[in-house]
Amino acid sequence: MRGPVTSGPEVSLQDMFAQSTAVITQPSVATFERYEKRGGLQSALIYVMVAAVVSALIAALFSFFHSDVTFFGQLFSRLITIPIQFLIFTGAVYLIGGSLFKGTGTYPEVAYTFALFFVPLSIIGTFLGIIPILGWLVSVLISIVLVYFGYLAVQSSMNLREQIPAIATLVLSGIAYLAVGSVLAGLF
Repeated sequence: MRGPVTSGPEVSLQDMFAQSTAVITQPSVATFERYEKRGGLQSALIYVMVAAVVSALIAALFSFFHSDVTFFGQLFSRLITIPIQFLIFTGAVYLIGGSLFKGTGTYPEVAYTFALFFVPLSIIGTFLGIIPILGWLVSVLISIVLVYFGYLAVQSSMNLREQIPAIATLVLSGIAYLAVGSVLAGLF
């Protein structure tokens, strides 16, 4: 039986940053396991909003150098889309990992575990992405790193230690994310 969708304990941004540093500098299932129960859904969402605000501000400021986007368009689109995209993807990990592969993690564990690497990597990607020519290369490298950390996070947060179920959960969640994103984009 899958775990509940209730939230867990809440932690400070300083604690989350320290935990992110540990997860990124010592990537392993064991490192993720150490922190997955230390925060809950609310902490994860607050942390993701930090990434959304940083991305929104940078994109909005750099909109002055691009004639095809607006300041408020960049600001509000990032503030809205980043948390929604995070919720869709982590929701898919939780539902697919639990339903198809009998993972036993809770949604707060999934969200918190993913937030620990998603937030710092997305902020790094946003800062480095504004550098001409480097932007696309950084985007590719960050994407590869996100997949690797996602694999470790699925193993930890959903308790799927075998490679095939963990990889399948990640891939199917990516497909679900793209499908839901396409539907939502068509609605708006």
